[in-house]
Amino acid sequence: MSQDGASQFQEVIRQELELSVKKELEKILTTASSHEFEHTKKDLDGFRKLFHRFLQEKGPSVDWGKIQRPPEDSIQPYEKIKARGLPDNISSVLNKLVVVKLNGGLGTSMGCKGPKSLIGVRDENTFLDLTVQQIEHLNKTYNTDVPLVLMNSFNTDEDTKKILQKYNHCRVKIYTFNQSRYPRINKESLLPVAKDVSYSGENTEAWYPPGHGDIYASFYNSGLLDTFIGEGKEYIFVSNIDNLGATVDLYILNHLMNPPNGKRCEFVMEVTNKTRADVKGGTLTQYEGKLRLVEIAQVPKAHVDEFKSVSKFKIFNTNNLWISLAAVKRLQEQNAIDMEIIVNAKTLDGGLNVIQLETAVGAAIKSFENSLGINVPRSRFLPVKTTSDLLLVMSNLYSLNAGSLTMSEKREFPTVPLVKLGGSFTKVQDYLRRFESIPDMLELDHLTVSGDVTFGKNVSLKGTVIIIANHGDRIDIPPGAVLENKIVSGNLRILDH
Repeated sequence: MSQDGASQFQEVIRQELELSVKKELEKILTTASSHEFEHTKKDLDGFRKLFHRFLQEKGPSVDWGKIQRPPEDSIQPYEKIKARGLPDNISSVLNKLVVVKLNGGLGTSMGCKGPKSLIGVRDENTFLDLTVQQIEHLNKTYNTDVPLVLMNSFNTDEDTKKILQKYNHCRVKIYTFNQSRYPRINKESLLPVAKDVSYSGENTEAWYPPGHGDIYASFYNSGLLDTFIGEGKEYIFVSNIDNLGATVDLYILNHLMNPPNGKRCEFVMEVTNKTRADVKGGTLTQYEGKLRLVEIAQVPKAHVDEFKSVSKFKIFNTNNLWISLAAVKRLQEQNAIDMEIIVNAKTLDGGLNVIQLETAVGAAIKSFENSLGINVPRSRFLPVKTTSDLLLVMSNLYSLNAGSLTMSEKREFPTVPLVKLGGSFTKVQDYLRRFESIPDMLELDHLTVSGDVTFGKNVSLKGTVIIIANHGDRIDIPPGAVLENKIVSGNLRILDH
């Protein structure tokens, strides 16, 4: 078959597939009740647009030859922005801000049911508690009205709303909106798995929240975007709720509101220097004259090692983003927000292979005018993805003040230790059971723990500590033990007499 004939044939197949998906989505929509109909229709229309784009695009979405390092002035060092100081009217600048936290994720990877934001991370405080405390502290200190907005998913909305009542007396207005609910599609047929709109029973796995890139459409559709613009708000500060370093930074906000060259940025991405642990993080590049976020999934296989190199791409995206509300409204109404599609393959409990189409919030940077990267200190990137991260933030490496964690002044060097806890520590409840108290880690560089290991009270870990209990062995680190540059292996049982 000639090349033209082949592409015509593919086009016919594609059109037929789109038609089949359209029919399936219409069938699903007929099962919606009158109060579900409107938002279900918006969700399914959004999915159809994404699916249409998915069928049009094939292969890696970047041409590697066009990727360049960003120009020097397009990524500013944080020190330079901080050196400008703060104006006297910082309260009026703060009143232009809305804080948005991405709250769609569950705690399943850490063995917890329900929203991840409700996991206790420090002195009985959850991620959500710390966030509310931070913003309340701002509002009280500067006599301002900075609201908190949570982008929930259908997985987290109900549980989050129940808990919000406890903040009724805090000096923070809290709003929520839901990201879309899209149907997973069968990997072979590319048709939706769902047969109706319900997401309980056998339909539980048929739906998914389509990544945080969905924020632009969902925020717009919720009506909150227009509400805040009407109240005179100008910027949103968006970050993951599990990044405990993502606090409101007055210097960055001042730079946005009072730019030195008089020209406001519509989009600021906080980036930070890569370490060996961050080689997979998305990086900012120059692409066809615009700043562009490139994720590892978009890189052609032959260039993955180059992408991971710390020497060529020195920074990665923290997902702390400052975005102009007016620009979001303009671009959303022009249908001009362009984000690459992330194809995420999953296997459902019954063994069915499905794919879900997602987008990432930072990928939209290329659609905004006058975008900027700011290279911030590592302290603004403190994500808690695993119990190894949890051990760090619960320890005396950090002190807690008004909801914000800061590195203890008693630590002599500012780097965070590398901690790797084995499979016995994956679930939060197992992890908590294995530590009678959190060890002193002020002088720790590296900790690896593998196998059946428990820690007594007041243990101190310094330098490099490796503890390995082989299969069938158990190691109990005794109370008060000081381990400095030690490898512990074999069997060590401590039993009550």
